[in-house]
Amino acid sequence: MVTYQTIKDYVKEKHGINIKSSWIAHAKEEYGVKVKKADNRKGERKWPCPKKRLPVIKEAFEHFKMI
Repeated sequence: MVTYQTIKDYVKEKHGINIKSSWIAHAKEEYGVKVKKADNRKGERKWPCPKKRLPVIKEAFEHFKMI
């Protein structure tokens, strides 16, 4: 299982971009990867992933064979 930190580190190293955990969770929902609901989240995501960052996160998912 790949951790959020592993994905963050990969994206930082490969693309030089810092991403938020909430962006990863949102991207997981967008691409059909199973995601648990955070206990402290109420309603909609406060910080959804910007559309321009989705392809970068998708590439990380593909690299780690998550999709």
